[in-house]
Amino acid sequence: MTGKPAEKQTYRVEGFTCAGCAAKFEKNVQHLPGVMDAKVNFGAAKITVYGDTSKEAVEKAGAFEGLRLTEDGMRKIQEEKEPFLKRYKHVFISIMFILIAYAIPLTEAANSQLLANLSFGIAIVIGGYRLFETGLKNLFKLEFDMRTLMTIAIIGAAIIGEWGEGAVVVILFAISEVLEAYSMDKARESIRSLMDIAPQQALILRNGTEVKIDAEDIEVGDIMIVKPGQKIAMDGDIIEGASYINQAAITGESVPVRKGKGDEVFAGTLNEEGYVKVLVTKRIEDTTLAKIIHLVEEAQGEKAPSQAFIDVFAKYYTPVIMIIAFLVAIIPPLLFGGEWSVWVYQGLSVLVVGCPCALVISTPVAIVTAIGNAAKNGILIKGGVYLEELGRLKAIAFDKTGTLTKGEPVITDVVTAGEMEERELLTKMAALEYHSQHPLAHAFLKKADEMGLNYKECEVFEFQSHTGKGISGVIDGERYFLGSDDSLNPSSVDMKKLQDEGKTVIVFGTEGRPLAMVAVADEVRETSASIIGELHRMGVEQTVMLTGDHEHTASSIGKQIGVKDIKAGLLPEQKLEFVKRYMQTYGKVAMVGDGINDAPALAASTVGIAMGGAGTDTALETADIALMNDDLKKLPYIIGLSRKTLAIIKQNITFAIGIKLLALLLVIPGWLTLWIAIFADMGATLLVTLNGLRLLRIKDRK
Repeated sequence: MTGKPAEKQTYRVEGFTCAGCAAKFEKNVQHLPGVMDAKVNFGAAKITVYGDTSKEAVEKAGAFEGLRLTEDGMRKIQEEKEPFLKRYKHVFISIMFILIAYAIPLTEAANSQLLANLSFGIAIVIGGYRLFETGLKNLFKLEFDMRTLMTIAIIGAAIIGEWGEGAVVVILFAISEVLEAYSMDKARESIRSLMDIAPQQALILRNGTEVKIDAEDIEVGDIMIVKPGQKIAMDGDIIEGASYINQAAITGESVPVRKGKGDEVFAGTLNEEGYVKVLVTKRIEDTTLAKIIHLVEEAQGEKAPSQAFIDVFAKYYTPVIMIIAFLVAIIPPLLFGGEWSVWVYQGLSVLVVGCPCALVISTPVAIVTAIGNAAKNGILIKGGVYLEELGRLKAIAFDKTGTLTKGEPVITDVVTAGEMEERELLTKMAALEYHSQHPLAHAFLKKADEMGLNYKECEVFEFQSHTGKGISGVIDGERYFLGSDDSLNPSSVDMKKLQDEGKTVIVFGTEGRPLAMVAVADEVRETSASIIGELHRMGVEQTVMLTGDHEHTASSIGKQIGVKDIKAGLLPEQKLEFVKRYMQTYGKVAMVGDGINDAPALAASTVGIAMGGAGTDTALETADIALMNDDLKKLPYIIGLSRKTLAIIKQNITFAIGIKLLALLLVIPGWLTLWIAIFADMGATLLVTLNGLRLLRIKDRK
């Protein structure tokens, strides 16, 4: 042993018909020589193989299902899809022989019943050879899945002379698998459509010449030319030009965003009107779009709690059904004098009814569809467990800065206290802040730029930073102070009024003489109050704002927004403590923050929701859910989507079990037939898949 890590290969899989077949494929690959482990992601239709083996060997392990593999990656592989008629020719040939079998007795030919049974037999062999191949292998290994049950039922039907019903069961089972595969493909389309949005080629400027090259060959540092109406192929920064960029594919925003020099753009977004040059900053596998697709596919492979429960339930359910079928077949003839042929037939029908496919598919089809729908609307949900927990939330904690507010402090008031004009005052303040690293400095510089003040030419000497108090410097021979120095003795009435409005007050003046008071505030997002109100109407019991800001500011903003509780002056570890406390009181608690300084609280909460996932690696990595467009308006939508998903999962489990129980009750009067059994099984499977696909119709209210 060299200790070398196992080689990892990921392939996309075409041809899955059911979750049970995916599990069988995974087990087959795990037993291949040289393979250390293999994981099938049924939701994303992918397999990851750890070890040393070939693509051909992996494909051979899926031969029982006719699976085909393609290389995983962002490049869309143009492969000729096998025509529908060719792929399912065995089903059509089988149907033809069944029709012939039913037509033979009408000819009144000699030995017509024998010929009809022969035709039914051919239909069973042609239509069910793949089913029998797997079913018989499983039977010899004592592995009892739905194919094992179907194989026993069909062979049993032939033994007791029910050739016609056995043949029809084969065909109906094949049709149900085709429909199930189609439904899951439909659910996966949301992620496949994401793969299609980024162009496969881009116009690159190399050595002064424009050349069109494949996206996979573009390097970091290349200059990409994007003309009006073209999609952007790679992540990068605009170095020339400006335009409105439609980012709906990444962030879910319906309104295009203006981008200019220095702004970041993402692969898959649309340049609407301008000519721009973009400096490529990431390779194709590292783009925000690639990360989203990778994380969503991983999420679709994660088992939600309800799915994990169903998997365990199905494990015990199948053997129990086999025992019930066996007892139905032997007890009435042995104890009550029933006819063996009648009750063996009833037992075989119980086996068909007992197929767990509808139950197994009931949860994943809903989870895969919902996660895909959310991704198309600019929300990254990193697993079925978080999707389910969202619908059960009782309390939501919000960070203030950058979540409920814009996170950009602005100057709101300037109260002068001397003869110096406001423009001159602000010029001197901006000149001081130009030398500062304080977070509020940006507000002064932005205000000065808006007013066109020439603060950069205002010379500052002997600049000093006074920890906890502010800054000072000599301008025109006099030392000026800017900060919270009490020695300036400002008007307490004006200061209290501004502080009561939730603003931070900064005093400007010379030694012992205040010249002005400046109020700085972090603006509340326009939508925050309406979103909090909507969450309360949806039944969220508690909303709380957790902030490191002081009490006055927190209280004012909290009242404007309408949160039920406010906790101010908190350090990151204190936010974590409050989240834990709320979880003890309310059970399920979400934390909404920026994914950086709120990381401990995000990690500890039931569901951590990060703002602004687009282009932010920290948000994508630390949170359970990322709102890609930095907009709280998505919060009620995902909670509504989660609740609808939970409702559909419950409906699906009820349908899957309820229909089968009703069919099993027909055993008591002896009315259960193989026809009814297969329709009950196929009907339940179709019902749960179509019900799960209803989640595709849930739209985000923009």
